[in-house]
Amino acid sequence: MIFHFRQLASSEKPLEIHQELDVSRVIKGRKDITGAGPLKADLQAVSAMGGIVNVSGKLTGELDMSCSRCLKPLTHKVDIKFEESFKQSDHPEAESQGEDEDIQVVAEDQVDLVPYIEESFLLNLPFAALCKEDCKGLCLNCGTDRNERDCGCNTERIDPRLASLSDFFKE
Repeated sequence: MIFHFRQLASSEKPLEIHQELDVSRVIKGRKDITGAGPLKADLQAVSAMGGIVNVSGKLTGELDMSCSRCLKPLTHKVDIKFEESFKQSDHPEAESQGEDEDIQVVAEDQVDLVPYIEESFLLNLPFAALCKEDCKGLCLNCGTDRNERDCGCNTERIDPRLASLSDFFKE
């Protein structure tokens, strides 16, 4: 997923980018993600004022995950709004210090969008995937799925430092 600054600046029409990206390498090591389909990128690169190229669009895909509370398998749909701005410079280090933080300064004429897409994908992954918002999870004592049935275990947690005070009120 590469675009060229000079080619885009000389063209009056935007550059359409429609590709799929394998993200299995990016999610490697995540225990909650069991599988991932390709991430589809539908992007548009447009030349703007001041030598800036704006790339915007949508990233979509599906992830096979486990619920963080009950461990049931679920499918999480990925739908990410992608926006990134690029500026070409011969000295990107010096220029990036004085410029806007939202603009990526690059030295080459060719810009590979894959690292920016992967970063956006990782930043938009759910911290804790849930099969449903009101998932009750597993019982901490016996491991029963509390969405299916109530196990009857005592789930009241008492601080061990204060446990002896519970005997104070018995009589």
